[in-house]
Amino acid sequence: MPAKSIMIQGTMSNVGKSLLTAGLCRVFRQDGYSVAPFKSQNMALNSFVTKDGLEMGRAQVMQAEAAGVEPDVLMNPILLKPTSDMGSQVIVNGEVVGTMEARAYFQYKKTLKPVVQRAYDTLASRYDIVVLEGAGSPAEINLKSEDLVNMGMASMAKAPVLLVGDIDRGGVFASLYGTLALLEQEERAMVKGLIINKFRGDVSLLKPGLDSLEQLCHTPVLGVVSWAEVDLEDEDSLSTRFSQSRYQKEKPLDVVVIRLPRISNFTDFHALERHPAISVRYLQHPHDFGTPDLVILPGSKNTMEDLGWLSQQGLAQQIKTYAQQGGALIGICGGYQMLGEQLSDPDHMEAGGSMEGLGLLPISTIFSNQKTRTQYRGEFPVTEGMYASLSQCPVQGYEIHMGQGVPHHLIFTQDNILGTYVHGIFDEAEIQTKLVSLLMEKKGMHWNESGPIETFWNYKERQYDRLADLLRTNLDLEKIYQVLNQGV
Repeated sequence: MPAKSIMIQGTMSNVGKSLLTAGLCRVFRQDGYSVAPFKSQNMALNSFVTKDGLEMGRAQVMQAEAAGVEPDVLMNPILLKPTSDMGSQVIVNGEVVGTMEARAYFQYKKTLKPVVQRAYDTLASRYDIVVLEGAGSPAEINLKSEDLVNMGMASMAKAPVLLVGDIDRGGVFASLYGTLALLEQEERAMVKGLIINKFRGDVSLLKPGLDSLEQLCHTPVLGVVSWAEVDLEDEDSLSTRFSQSRYQKEKPLDVVVIRLPRISNFTDFHALERHPAISVRYLQHPHDFGTPDLVILPGSKNTMEDLGWLSQQGLAQQIKTYAQQGGALIGICGGYQMLGEQLSDPDHMEAGGSMEGLGLLPISTIFSNQKTRTQYRGEFPVTEGMYASLSQCPVQGYEIHMGQGVPHHLIFTQDNILGTYVHGIFDEAEIQTKLVSLLMEKKGMHWNESGPIETFWNYKERQYDRLADLLRTNLDLEKIYQVLNQGV
C-alpha cells in the first residue's frame, strides 16, 4: 500500500518550509510511523553524498535525519547548483547531466516529470508517510505550466497541502490570501490548511485576523508557530548566518570564514559555531579582517571565479600575508584548490583557461567533467607542524568536487596551512577538541573542556526533538492527521 502524503508549501521562499517539513517528519516518527521527506527539485549549493555515491540537497538530508532514516537520492531527484546568475549545474537522480542556463533548463525540465514520478512512487512504496516540501511559491504564475515542485507535484502525489506564511516579514494575511487567489480552483481545493510561522508575541491578539482569514480563504488555520531558535541547517541562498555577526567577545577564538560569492557547503562550519570556545564570522571585506585565530577558505561552486573575486577584493594578498606570518589557515574543497599553485580548466567546466592560485601549497588542480562523489571514513594523516596533534584523529565526511589535485592528497598539511577535500571534517568531536587546544596554545592560553564534549550528532538529535515539541505545542496535530488520512 503506498504511503499517505502531506505537503508543505509556502507563500514565498524562506517562510520556514524546510524546518516545518523536518518537524513533521520528527513528529510522525515519534508517533511510530516510518516517514520520509521528498522535494522534487531543490536549488542549493549545500549538497551531500549518499552511501552509494550520489548527490542530493542537504535540506533533505536534514529532514531524513529528523525522520530517522538513511538519506536517499530519491528524496531529492533534481538538484540545481547555481554556477552563475543565469546558469546552474543540473543533477538528476544524483548524477550531473550538465550545466544549463535558465531558459535551456526550462525546456529540459519538461522531460523530467517521469523521473520525479518514479522517484516519488518508489519512495512511497517503502514508507507509511511521505512529507513533501514545495519550493518558492505555488503562485509563481509564469512557471506554473511546467511545475513539478509545487501544485504540480501535489497533484502527482495526490498530497493535501498546508500553506505556510511568514508573519515575521509582515503582510502575512495578504500573502496567504493572495497566494490562494492566484491558484486555479482545483489547486485551491488541495489546500487543506493554513499555518502562520515565526510569530512573536501574544497569539490571542491575532484571533480576529485569523477568523477573518478563514472566512476569506474558506480554509482553516491549523496553527501559529512561535518564533524559536532551533539550531538546524538552513537553505544557503537566504541564510541569516552570513548577514548576522556571530562574533562573540566572550569566546576566546575568532574564526573567520571567507564569504565567497558562490560559497558551497557552509554546513561544514555548523559544528564549529556551536563550540563554546569559537566565534565564527563570515567575511567579505578586507577592512573586517581583524586578527583572527583561524581563517578558513570554504568550498565554492565556481572556484576560479571566486579566486578572481578574492584578488579583486584585496583578500587574496591579505590571506597570503596572514599565512606567511604564521596564521592558521585551512582550505576545504574549492578553498583547498585555491591554496595551490595553479588551476587549469581546459574543458571549460568553470571559467576556462588557467590562473595562478595563492601559491601556499605545492599542488595544482585540473578541472574535468568527472565529478568525485564519495563518502570517507578514516584517520587524519600523521603530520608535523601546527596540526601535528590532529595526527590519527578519526575523520568522517564526504568528497564532492570537480577538480583533481596534482598530486592528489585528501588531507594535506604544510606548517600552518591545511587543505582537505573532506566536507564535515569538523563534525568529529576529537578534531574539534584538538583544533581548539592547538589554537589556544598558539595564543598562549589554555582551554579546559567542562566535561566531555557532546557529539554533533547528539546535538542535532536534541534540536530535532525541540522542533517536534514546538510543532506539538503550536499546531493542531489532530486536524493535521485528519488531513493526512483524508487526502485529497
